[in-house]
Amino acid sequence: MGPSARRSPRPASIAVVPFPGFPKDTPRFLADLSRHNDRPWFQAHRQRYEDSYLAPAEEFVLAMGEQLRKLSRDVRYEPKINASISRINRDIRFSKDKRPYKDHLDLWFWQGKDKKASAGYWFSLTAKEVHLGAGLYVFSPEVLVRYRTAVLDSRRGRALETALARTTKAGAKIGGSAYKRVPAGYDADHPRAELLKRTGLYVYEPLRLPAEAFTPRFPAFCLAHWRKMALVEDWLAALAG
Repeated sequence: MGPSARRSPRPASIAVVPFPGFPKDTPRFLADLSRHNDRPWFQAHRQRYEDSYLAPAEEFVLAMGEQLRKLSRDVRYEPKINASISRINRDIRFSKDKRPYKDHLDLWFWQGKDKKASAGYWFSLTAKEVHLGAGLYVFSPEVLVRYRTAVLDSRRGRALETALARTTKAGAKIGGSAYKRVPAGYDADHPRAELLKRTGLYVYEPLRLPAEAFTPRFPAFCLAHWRKMALVEDWLAALAG
């Protein structure tokens, strides 16, 4: 996938301004929501949701999206719910956990036309931590075939091994779902057999919430950590298209 000069449209209602940092109330709101996770409490504190959660998330997406393009030119983002900002409402239809709200903020910056199927950079903010990651949680059937073909390819397979080695050496961890055994039809003794087991692949760093989160320096802080993951992210983005 070659780099694209096209950029995601910005909603006219949201001005592009320097990100001032998250309000100090953001982690307090998330902690309070975790303790009082019900609709009456949320409705009574909806203004805090707007001021301490949604508004700064929109500002951060705009600032961070531009910064991430220093790593991957074709990163896409859109500062609204169900685009770069995940809904705070949980899907409880098939879950035993009936708490209606997430007690964290999830953001997504993707590479590719399909927001859900593309590789990308993700951000999760809790009351005490920030988690930064990059990659694909689960490969679609089409991407899984291309992934295994790439892993078997001498040049591309070694490139992924190198990218993962550099990323973990820099402090990131490897995640993603995997089979216990090498899939049927593939050599169990292949030098990259462990990679062939994977049905999803990402790298990530869980970090204690830094002081920078409440300052304009936070996008630069996040970019420095995501920079460690860019080799893996771009390898997967080229695969997923």
